[in-house]
Amino acid sequence: MRRLLITLGVVFGLLILGYFMFKGSYNRMVEENETVKGAWAQVEDQYQRRHDLIGNLVETVKGYANKEEDILVQVTQARAAAMAAMQSTTSDGQPDLAAIQQSQSKLGGAMRGMFGYTENYPDLKSSKLFSDLQAQIEGTENRLSTARSRFNDTVQGYNKLILAFPNNFIAGMFGFKERDYFKSVDGADTAPEVKF
Repeated sequence: MRRLLITLGVVFGLLILGYFMFKGSYNRMVEENETVKGAWAQVEDQYQRRHDLIGNLVETVKGYANKEEDILVQVTQARAAAMAAMQSTTSDGQPDLAAIQQSQSKLGGAMRGMFGYTENYPDLKSSKLFSDLQAQIEGTENRLSTARSRFNDTVQGYNKLILAFPNNFIAGMFGFKERDYFKSVDGADTAPEVKF
């Protein structure tokens, strides 16, 4: 009888230990998944800030140079495409990072063209409003870079967690899937050429 009680006690202890290990792993996956979502929300927040500032910047430039519509149209169209891409998702409901990055890259190129364009307009270049907007956009670009790095760091931590043994079994049972990293688009390693 004593042997049976000891065996039942050991089995019961192992079950309790297994339960707490399982619960801990699952809860950590949920926490890391939410951290990834939060990091992505920060990236989206900086993109939204960028889009808002670009609208103001385009209007400021328009006020100084109505003749140069082409470059302003390019920036406006790139901004609209980038905002639309922010709503795109993959088949599993995750943000479509490739589409977002590609549209944001085009927007960045169009903006560089607009900033280069201002070299021909000393009054615009010296305008306090334009200078303030340009400084804010440059700050936003730095914030975007930081937010994307943090996003990739959180994705890395999450992916390591769900791919490691034995967590990979728990992740598979509850549908936790590997997340994509934010990557640069093709050609991002070469500096854009600004021509007028």
